[in-house]
Amino acid sequence: MDHFHHRDGVLHCEDVPLTRIADEVGTPVYVYSAATFRRHARVFAQAFAALPDVHLAYAIKANPNLAVLRLLAAEGYGADVVSGGEMARALAAGVPRAGIVFSGVGKTRAELARGLDEGIGQFNLEGEEEGEVLADLAHARGTVAPAVLRVNPDVDAGTHAKISTGRAGNKFGIPIDQAPGMFARLSCRPGLALHGVAVHIGSQLADLAPLEAAYARVGELVAELRRAGHPVTRVDLGGGLGVPYRPGDTLPEPADLGAMVACVTEGWGVQLQFEPGRVIAGNAGVLLTRVIWVKPGAQNPYVIVDAAMNDLARPALYDAYHEFVAVEPTGDRMTANIAGPVCETGDTFAVDREIDRVASGDLAVFRTAGAYGATMASTYNSRALVPEVLVDGDRYAVVADRISPETILAAERVPEWLA
Repeated sequence: MDHFHHRDGVLHCEDVPLTRIADEVGTPVYVYSAATFRRHARVFAQAFAALPDVHLAYAIKANPNLAVLRLLAAEGYGADVVSGGEMARALAAGVPRAGIVFSGVGKTRAELARGLDEGIGQFNLEGEEEGEVLADLAHARGTVAPAVLRVNPDVDAGTHAKISTGRAGNKFGIPIDQAPGMFARLSCRPGLALHGVAVHIGSQLADLAPLEAAYARVGELVAELRRAGHPVTRVDLGGGLGVPYRPGDTLPEPADLGAMVACVTEGWGVQLQFEPGRVIAGNAGVLLTRVIWVKPGAQNPYVIVDAAMNDLARPALYDAYHEFVAVEPTGDRMTANIAGPVCETGDTFAVDREIDRVASGDLAVFRTAGAYGATMASTYNSRALVPEVLVDGDRYAVVADRISPETILAAERVPEWLA
């Protein structure tokens, strides 16, 4: 469920008509619903309410907007970060340091040091050398780094290859059969407190079976580590639950995940950690755009909109589907291709798609754009960086400015020998 709906023939976000935002902010622009973020955060938390000890860390990479992070921190969420920049955002948003989990396969030494100096709650180690470096950095500071070891269970998540992270050939984690030996060696390092293990097999998961298989393998590893005398008090089960992008999509609900987890992890006696991202943010946002032209095509017309692949990269990267809906639909339909202004054929959002009939100047939205939308935006073709708006009831605020090509140009320098 989200809070985007047509009222009196006009698409609204909560109680704000999108026509107003387009007039006052311009297009393209991301529009987020605070009520949807809150609802999704609460539904996900409720799914695990019966479990004795759970930590929820929102995956910032899905949507790192500072206002969004502040909203979710108020709902009791920690933060899963994968860079020093995301750590800084979490801290700026008021996320408690103890609630920050630092994931990511390529943490630099400077980022590890920053995490130690900030006193974050957990480092998810991706390899032995990283653990050794973290231990040495912590020991030199007279402290101990809280960490878990991320394992790769070699489970196919059944998702798009570019967002699969749990197969043997992926770059993430260590092979699960190598975990006991590595855990033992790292446990001996002064400066490092290994509390357990972590797993994350991919994003946009449409089936719980791969997760269940991965969690079962992790449960076997926990038992093996304990038999070897290692106390295991935390298991990070990652995130990845998918959201419906197409009308009629049926995916597992957070409650289904919660029930499965309760069954698989019974008797583990650990704090369970989860890192939801897309499932919280996906349907909480749309990309609002205006039609520039409708031009003839070889078979179907091209609807050229002012949003482009630099604003919403997922279709170009993953052939991802985003529903295209008119802000003021007439009831008529048309079959068309939808594309942006960028000078690449890859700047195509849909081909042979049945959509609301639109004409030059009409407003429309790409739905389910709250996750992996603005966060992946660029200034390709020297286009402005897309702004973001947060709606809360009958009010809205611009929570990220449109950054103009002139501002971007002003940050560049020509060396004196070329002047």
